[in-house]
Amino acid sequence: MKLHADQPQNLNTVTGYGPGYVEINAIRHEQSVLVMPEGDIEPWPVNRFEDLQSAHFEALLDKSPEVVLLGTGGQLRFPHPRLTAALSRRHIGVDAMDLQAACRTYNILMAEGRKVAAVLLVEPAA
Repeated sequence: MKLHADQPQNLNTVTGYGPGYVEINAIRHEQSVLVMPEGDIEPWPVNRFEDLQSAHFEALLDKSPEVVLLGTGGQLRFPHPRLTAALSRRHIGVDAMDLQAACRTYNILMAEGRKVAAVLLVEPAA
């Protein structure tokens, strides 16, 4: 699906997604990524929900987001609270949703000027 909202100037925007990919600033990514409104799009070292570890979420603390959106792929899944405990202790919210919802929600929060981090798990296309 292509998203055609007005792209805020110089901010990272999800411009499309589909099976096996997410598109940010019109650049296709076929692996999981971490995206924030400003800065580089970073590869995320996990492509499968089952491989998530607490260290992956602890690494987000240095980025100081207000909220983390976890796009869990094609279906909504919730990480165990022990995985996100470090973020919770710092009062950083974590919202899990499927990839499509995470992409749309990220664009809304980013456009509102929020310091949002989106971890988008891109599962290989079947």
